[in-house]
Amino acid sequence: MEKFGDIEIRVFGKSGNLELKPENYDIKHIASILQNVEDLLYPNNKKDRPIITYDIQGGSVRHVFKTPIQYIIGFSAILSQIQVSNSIDFLDLKTARALENIQQLAQQKNYEFQFTTSVKKEVELAINPNTRFFRSEETWADAEFYFYGILKDAGGKSKANIHIDTDDYGYLAIETGKEFLIEQEGNLLYKKFGVRATGKQHLETGEIDTKSLKLVELINYNPSFDSDYLTSLITKAKKSWNGVNTDEWLSNLRGGYDT
Repeated sequence: MEKFGDIEIRVFGKSGNLELKPENYDIKHIASILQNVEDLLYPNNKKDRPIITYDIQGGSVRHVFKTPIQYIIGFSAILSQIQVSNSIDFLDLKTARALENIQQLAQQKNYEFQFTTSVKKEVELAINPNTRFFRSEETWADAEFYFYGILKDAGGKSKANIHIDTDDYGYLAIETGKEFLIEQEGNLLYKKFGVRATGKQHLETGEIDTKSLKLVELINYNPSFDSDYLTSLITKAKKSWNGVNTDEWLSNLRGGYDT
């Protein structure tokens, strides 16, 4: 039988003049914690992740999560490293962003968040208005990317996006601007496109910040195999190779190196 462990995030602060407790802790803050904890524990493959159960308890406000102990052990090690380095730059993008969200909430509401696990009973990490758990700008640079896939959605109430389903990067939302979508005459949905976009990329790992993507160009993309066209190219190329000793040419290209 699989063993489970606990993660507790205890929140200290006030609601008006009253000390925080579950009865006066707003549901939108609960929703934020729930979403961010999922990214902290399982930032990548959410579809196949183990179960996470949740309970909210008194004693200020205590968010208690249960999940398999092996993941609790790994998360405890991450908390320890954050505490030692006082940095989140070494984390993968979704984990770092989840901690940034909690840091922002601490500053906005004057809350303190204390993290403990069943691995260690003492506080392993505290986030409050005086801490600065944000990614360093120096680790991320502006870059340009090309994505290929099927455009599945377009629009948005407050911010216009296109959503493209790619084989290499999954389902991406790319900011477009309403003007771009207004100018499109035909239906874009469920067609293959290439997307040229700008965004942020990690200087060391190459990781792409998918939340930063903005459209530069939408490219018609309909890859198909045309045997007649390929045959014509081969025929044209043969003329250029007349009289060339291919073995000698390849030997010169290798510089005398035999594989």
